[in-house]
Amino acid sequence: MSIKADKFIAEQKKTDIPTVKTGDIVRIHQKFIENKKEKVQIFDGKVIAAKHGNEIGGTIIVRKEIDGVGVERVIPLHSPTIKKIEVLESFKTRRAKLYYIREKEGNVRFKKKHAKKVAEVSQESAE
Repeated sequence: MSIKADKFIAEQKKTDIPTVKTGDIVRIHQKFIENKKEKVQIFDGKVIAAKHGNEIGGTIIVRKEIDGVGVERVIPLHSPTIKKIEVLESFKTRRAKLYYIREKEGNVRFKKKHAKKVAEVSQESAE
């Protein structure tokens, strides 16, 4: 790549992104404009796929069920509309992509990765 492209990518790349893995439950804060007002919409669900790591083109697919209907969003990690990504819980998975959840009815249970929630651990470390 050229020096210009590297400089542009460095400007656009976010540094405050947590490590998000398949099986995590995340809360995404995304800003949008409605009637000339900037608002924040929150979308939370399970990460069923994470692609391209922490690169500039990295994405995650987040899925949740609303009234029995599965809703998925592809979230670009370095998008300027993404305000904050919170990892609420981490779970151990045996697959890199959890596409099989689409065919399952109801919630699929995972084994907990840690005894404590990730949010509780971060609060204890802050003290």
